[in-house]
Amino acid sequence: MQRQAELPLDLETPAAGETPRTIALGDRIVPYILRRARRRTIGLTIDHRGLRVGAPHRAPLIEVETLIRKHGDWVRQKLDEWRSRRCPEPLHLTDGTRLPCLGGEMEIRLAAGNNRAVWNADSTLTLCLRAPEHAGGVLEKALKALALEHFHAELKHHAARFGVPTPPLRLSSARTRWGSCSQKSGIRLNWRLIHFPPQIIDYVIVHELAHLREMNHSPRFWAIVAHYCPDFRTTRAQLKQLSATVPAFA
Repeated sequence: MQRQAELPLDLETPAAGETPRTIALGDRIVPYILRRARRRTIGLTIDHRGLRVGAPHRAPLIEVETLIRKHGDWVRQKLDEWRSRRCPEPLHLTDGTRLPCLGGEMEIRLAAGNNRAVWNADSTLTLCLRAPEHAGGVLEKALKALALEHFHAELKHHAARFGVPTPPLRLSSARTRWGSCSQKSGIRLNWRLIHFPPQIIDYVIVHELAHLREMNHSPRFWAIVAHYCPDFRTTRAQLKQLSATVPAFA
């Protein structure tokens, strides 16, 4: 039987501590990234980058790959789903365009100016532009500033609930990952969360703060999330549904 080599969904240079490998799943050769970390279990994740495997430092490679093969059908199915996805068509911004923002809608107004954004009292956002093609960049900068302000306030609130100092916060522009947590560098939140209702943003923040106690997705981790966000299952499902609706600006 001839095996088919599979290309990564999105080529990316592995980070420190990550090792690129391949594994045969049926008639396919599937690349994956193996990341060794301080964790108790082996975890599989699939996104636009392909298959990524987190494993404890002492877990034998044969144990890691046995688990991958055990879930081989799931791995191939999810890889195919990601490969069949299409990127959303860029939104062409015009005067009067309405965008989702923090559970409501914001209206975009366009005016001539020196590439800056002005928030108006009626919650509209005026983009003062040197040229129409600059609208996307000016809007993204304004939304990132709004996101940083809102996320920081919510992170401070939830950190107090956890009884921990407010960790450093940075914004990310990842295509599919909504948040990440590091004991050293703090929490990163995707600025595009600003398009979602506040309860979804709160769930992502609670999720990342819970990683300060459990750097995994074990039952103990989810018990922490449930304590601070009792309806997290419903909110997580909403996040998954809304993820396909995030606007991209031309």
